[in-house]
Amino acid sequence: MIALDHTHDAGARSWLGSAQEGGTDFPLQNLPFAVFRRQGSQQALRGGVAIGDQVLDLAALAAVGVLDGAARQALCAAAQPALNDFLALGPQAWRALRHALFALLHADAPAAQAQTACACLVPQADAEYALPARIGDYTDFYTSLDHALNCMRIMYPGTDVPANFRWLPQAYHGRVSSIGVSGQRFHRPMGQYLPQGAATPVFQPCARMDYELELGFWIGPGNAQGHSIALERAEAHVFGISLLNDWSARDIQAWEMAPLGPFHAKNFATTVSPWIVTLDALAPFRTAWTRPASDPQPLPYLQSPSNHEAGALDIQLEVWLHSEQARVQGRGPARLSGTSFRHQYWNMAQMVAHHTAGGCNLQPGDLIGSGTISGPGPGEAGALIELARGGHSPVDIGGGEQRGFLHDGDTVVLRGWCEKPGAARIGFGQCRGTVLAAHVHG
Repeated sequence: MIALDHTHDAGARSWLGSAQEGGTDFPLQNLPFAVFRRQGSQQALRGGVAIGDQVLDLAALAAVGVLDGAARQALCAAAQPALNDFLALGPQAWRALRHALFALLHADAPAAQAQTACACLVPQADAEYALPARIGDYTDFYTSLDHALNCMRIMYPGTDVPANFRWLPQAYHGRVSSIGVSGQRFHRPMGQYLPQGAATPVFQPCARMDYELELGFWIGPGNAQGHSIALERAEAHVFGISLLNDWSARDIQAWEMAPLGPFHAKNFATTVSPWIVTLDALAPFRTAWTRPASDPQPLPYLQSPSNHEAGALDIQLEVWLHSEQARVQGRGPARLSGTSFRHQYWNMAQMVAHHTAGGCNLQPGDLIGSGTISGPGPGEAGALIELARGGHSPVDIGGGEQRGFLHDGDTVVLRGWCEKPGAARIGFGQCRGTVLAAHVHG
């Protein structure tokens, strides 16, 4: 696990005032990475780091030569139109750049260096973002016992999850081409499904559109084909974490997942937040990963003392819904639920280790979805199918509106952050996506 150092000092301050504002997602202790350019410009995309309400333009910073050594090598890689080369460098290079940027943005930075960095800032309000890396492969897991139990009890009352759920982290191979960055707008998918009570299926627009609250893990150095990644080394292969919305067409999913995994129900859109929060920034928020003593304990390749001691991350998460009617009427979004990633039955390192256990080779820029994140308490469900009990108990979203499933024009916003006494609040920004009407082929 990552040791705490001076970059985690909650008392550290930046010369940029907005980095100290209450509730900011991006204090000096965070320094997450994205790929961006000035909105509406013809600039080449380039790497950026969030600080307060600004983006530090890494291409501009690399051009002025303020860093040297390992930090400069990492900076040049991170300044590119995609972060893949930077992700491939590994933890030592990532940490060298983090420490150098921390010093450059610190309130005690030499005046000349601070002025140089200040000239490389772009207001986040003026930035547009792209996917942070060229994603070669995308795997989405299914690892929340609370989510799995909620869904099973809605579809098959009185049943338990399949026996293998408690023995291994389940996953399916997702579609890379339809992954988009926050702000993604997509058409409700067409698909084949069996309406309730019908004898034959139909092909028409999805009627049970849903979101899934997830996290995305961005792979750094990969592994050779045929060589697995041991659990103890798994997190050295993960650069950081973003928010992820795994949009789901529940009616299509129910019909097609017999017996194979999701296909049309998932391949039309997946949305990620632009900012990747590094594992270094999240180090203060480690907590023990636990498994009920009455449950099967993981096989040896999926457990270790260090994973039990600090394998979970206490990342607070929320889902908000902003309907088209609310926007027209000037009403704000409605909060639907909130939970923490610490409840996940299988953790990040276990997902990476299991993914490669059979010899699958991961590559820099690969994306892994955590699976829906739901907690054990009321109001902690990470999908509308759970909150609205399969559509039978619609959720009040204000203004006389209710939702059993998503309507056209609905915008779903995911938010995430970490906070605790003695540590700076670390935020993830937002992951925003909007459902448009189906594009019906004539």
